[in-house]
Amino acid sequence: MAENRYVGDYPVIGIRPTIDGRRGYLKVRESLEEQTMNMAKSAAKLFTENLRYSNGEPVKVIIADTTIGRVGEAAACADKFRKAGVDITLTVTPCWCYGAETMDMDPKTIKGVWGFNGTERPGAVYLASVLA
Repeated sequence: MAENRYVGDYPVIGIRPTIDGRRGYLKVRESLEEQTMNMAKSAAKLFTENLRYSNGEPVKVIIADTTIGRVGEAAACADKFRKAGVDITLTVTPCWCYGAETMDMDPKTIKGVWGFNGTERPGAVYLASVLA
């Protein structure tokens, strides 16, 4: 690898898989867990295979431990990302979510949202919600 002339740490990307948090009879959350986590893994793979730091190393990407459907899960993710030095977050979702409960609200991180619009619960609505 090339000599590192960069001052400080390279930015770390954190992937936040958000989901409709409703559990119970309809099993909304349960039906979307695998799809949501697969979106996060796909995004991480895209980044690590195609993005490099200036020294040639692949970018470091961290995925939240669980999907995020409630405030507590969002807080746990934020804590993990803070400890790992995450500077950039990508929130991914295939469905409608409660944006105020699940969106990354840290003013110190760069944010992106990938709301896949391929289900009857469109993730694009999530993007509109967090922008409101």
